[in-house]
Amino acid sequence: MKQVVGMVVSNKMQKSVVVAVDRLFYHKLYNRYVKRTSKFMAHDENNQCNIGDRVKLDPSRPLSKHKRWTKAKFQLLQLPKGKLLQTTYETEPDKKKKKNEIDRKTEERKLWK
Repeated sequence: MKQVVGMVVSNKMQKSVVVAVDRLFYHKLYNRYVKRTSKFMAHDENNQCNIGDRVKLDPSRPLSKHKRWTKAKFQLLQLPKGKLLQTTYETEPDKKKKKNEIDRKTEERKLWK
């Protein structure tokens, strides 16, 4: 087996991470490129990996029932942190505006009656 590069999908276990590895191959029958994703459990001794980190994995002896890989090193590419928080803050004021607009419309209707 050779080294593979993937993105950390889960780090909720102690000293273990789940890494998703994408591969692209040409399908002869469909005459198209097909993308497949494999998930591997890897050993992370110091719990350094975060979700979204790109890591290079080395094959190793079986460490447990599912773990056959060890983390070799980090890649430089990482996802920006807090991106999900920004999107939630952007959507909340829009909901408030809609409620205010509805209140104004009901107030206008009351005035006309």
